[in-house]
Amino acid sequence: MSAGGDATDVGRAAVPGCPFCGIVAGELPARVIWETDLVIAFRDIAPVAPVHVLIVPRAHVPDALSLDASHAALLAELAIVGRRVAEAEGVASSGYRLVFNVGEDGGNTVSHLHLHLLGGRPMAWPPG
Repeated sequence: MSAGGDATDVGRAAVPGCPFCGIVAGELPARVIWETDLVIAFRDIAPVAPVHVLIVPRAHVPDALSLDASHAALLAELAIVGRRVAEAEGVASSGYRLVFNVGEDGGNTVSHLHLHLLGGRPMAWPPG
């Protein structure tokens, strides 16, 4: 279920005040549906689709702009967990969307890298 490795190899230690670091640490509640050594997946508290899951690194990575080649295993794990969650949620065959929001104009509201998995309804293009 995991690509292996130590989550601290791909990011920084927990950042005080970061809600996703709080969820990873078990200090904040979340409806966790999948976990590996590198990532944790939980239901979004404000879903925009019938299936809306956030997949986040256990280690704090601020955003997609912070990624480099050293994050290759983490990126693979995010994609693999995305597929597995889509299968488990029953949306893999009908289709789903994986999205990184980057920056304010991109709609990012939490400065901790997270991958949105959206499914369970037809998706429009362009997304908005």
